[in-house]
Amino acid sequence: MDFLTQILATKAEEVANMPEERIRDSKPRPSFFHKVQQDTDRIHIIGEVKRASPSKGLINQAVDCVAQAIAYQDAGVSAISVLTDEQYFHGAIDDLRKVSQVVDIPLLCKDFIISQKQLVRAKNAGASIVLLIVAALSDLQLAALYADANALGLEVLVEVHNAEELQRAQAIGAKIIGVNNRDLKTFQVSIDVSVDLAPKQTETIFISESGFRTKADVARVTRDYHGILVGETLMRSGAIAATVKELQVAR
Repeated sequence: MDFLTQILATKAEEVANMPEERIRDSKPRPSFFHKVQQDTDRIHIIGEVKRASPSKGLINQAVDCVAQAIAYQDAGVSAISVLTDEQYFHGAIDDLRKVSQVVDIPLLCKDFIISQKQLVRAKNAGASIVLLIVAALSDLQLAALYADANALGLEVLVEVHNAEELQRAQAIGAKIIGVNNRDLKTFQVSIDVSVDLAPKQTETIFISESGFRTKADVARVTRDYHGILVGETLMRSGAIAATVKELQVAR
């Protein structure tokens, strides 16, 4: 069984036992889409709070999520991603809730979302953006969850891994598309994925995700992408502000 199939099987059990929540008032946040659209001269960084992953194991298990998020915001990232998957990434919805109370910038709930219940939970925990992974959803599920997220006032990062998935994301009118350089079946990472899927210039915001360690890595995608999502490199960094500055290159 590949990683994605295994994770989705676990997630289905988790969601089945997840209580329904009613929408509650949440802290307003600026639009990530508009933020990027209004400043296209530099690469925007989504800094990720991430304790572990199936491929890397423990990355920073003892991290203080609140302190990490504050450091990201102070360093000038454009948004913060918080891993909320418990079993495979050692995250928690409480991590998102705590982070939402101390930062004002756009906030992404990073999880394997397969149900509207997760969208409501993410909104209530303070997220302004949610992740929908094309590889994890049928066309009907993708379209329905995208519409549900929009109805809740959430922005959506629609994640793709190949040309066929990119077409599916574009078919639902995705405004923010993330190209994940990590194969979710093997968990191998290569920035070549983003290079090969270099998008044509459109009104869509494109984010390249995973595998960025140096300025040279980022330079490979600056022509065609508006931003990058960075997890492990920032989680292992002893100087977050300096690392963000190095990766936040001009376009």
